[in-house]
Amino acid sequence: MSNLTFMEKLLNGIDVEWKVLGEVAVLYGGLTGKSKSDFENGNTKFVSYKNIFNNIEVPNDELSFVKVSSSEKQHEVKYGDVLFTGSSEIAAEAGMSSSVTTKFEEKVYLNSFSFGLRFNQDIPIIPEFAKYLFRSNYMRSEIAKSANGVTRFNISKARFRKIPIPIPCPDNPEKSLKTQSEIVRILDTFTELTTELTTELTTELTARKKQYSYYRDQLLSFEEGQVEWKALGDISTKISSGGTPKTGIAKYYDGDIPWLRTQEVNFGEIWDTGVKITESGLSKSSAKWIPKNCVIIAMYGATVGKIAINKIPMTTNQACANIQLDNSLVNYRYVFHFLSSQYEYIKSLGTGSQTNINAGIVKRLQIPIPFANNPEKSLAEQARIVSILDKFDTLTHSISEGLPREIELRQKQYEYYRDLLLSFPKPETV
Repeated sequence: MSNLTFMEKLLNGIDVEWKVLGEVAVLYGGLTGKSKSDFENGNTKFVSYKNIFNNIEVPNDELSFVKVSSSEKQHEVKYGDVLFTGSSEIAAEAGMSSSVTTKFEEKVYLNSFSFGLRFNQDIPIIPEFAKYLFRSNYMRSEIAKSANGVTRFNISKARFRKIPIPIPCPDNPEKSLKTQSEIVRILDTFTELTTELTTELTTELTARKKQYSYYRDQLLSFEEGQVEWKALGDISTKISSGGTPKTGIAKYYDGDIPWLRTQEVNFGEIWDTGVKITESGLSKSSAKWIPKNCVIIAMYGATVGKIAINKIPMTTNQACANIQLDNSLVNYRYVFHFLSSQYEYIKSLGTGSQTNINAGIVKRLQIPIPFANNPEKSLAEQARIVSILDKFDTLTHSISEGLPREIELRQKQYEYYRDLLLSFPKPETV
């Protein structure tokens, strides 16, 4: 049976009408005018940005509290509402949706960085169907198109309201709900099977990562006198940071120069960047080119201490420490593996509320150099260690090989069938 035949049978006798969201639902915003003390002395639960971003369904026991008086006119979250993050540093993640299928026994509100969508009462849409629909690649793509921004993307509600969605048999609620329920039943079953398999693969991956960490630490643990410890600054030809072109100036962005941000630094190789800048943006900022195969350390924010290697020439923001190593002394991948093993230690060196580190701290980091008095022998030993660790790294981290690839394929398979079940015929006029 072909996929088309299956959909034709499922939709036999069903008219699908496409309507823009503004016609079938209302949008509402989150809490407004709240101070820090309101969240510290809360008396009412609210759904946070994190709740929406991390969950398809928002669990009642994970909600935070905010102070809301009985006289305030804030929008309550109701059963069946679809909630969205209002902004993100990645356009495709702005508007990440989460259908609230939990029936709250008390009042629950939405925070100010998000917004909700509530279908009109005369529109036959069941919450579980809405959950899958808004997680489909079609809707995620349409939502991403409604986001504006350069380094941070914000959803345009005006554009959002113009997104067309399919409504099966809107003039026959009974038939519409029956069709939606059948689609939900199939997707629930497939979701359960996919989750079980992914859980098994993830458990195996976790075990392999622990094994990798064990052997990495063994290979990079040296006895007294086996190595000479050298400061990172002494085995580098240059350590630099970058800069950020002024945001809000369009001519500085959407160019062809790769520009790296710290959220893209995550213990792997970097072959591309999420944001590109122009020659004008480069010349009008502190951003500067770095050659390929630099070891990069994130110095600020949530990713502080994370390590990466750039596999193409690129520019970076000021929160990246870009280390050009002396290849006559060290193998850049050897340094990458060792610094990755020191992540918790490097992170502990941070100061301030965001635990930031600086270039001075980076330059003073100590690297063990085997056979330091014999560069040829030293590089051979570093290459041997790198060869072993690269193989383990492939099995545990590579997206093209190993278990991460298997997990990704299972997810893609799930998304394929989900989108197939939600691929309704779309008139050219929509």
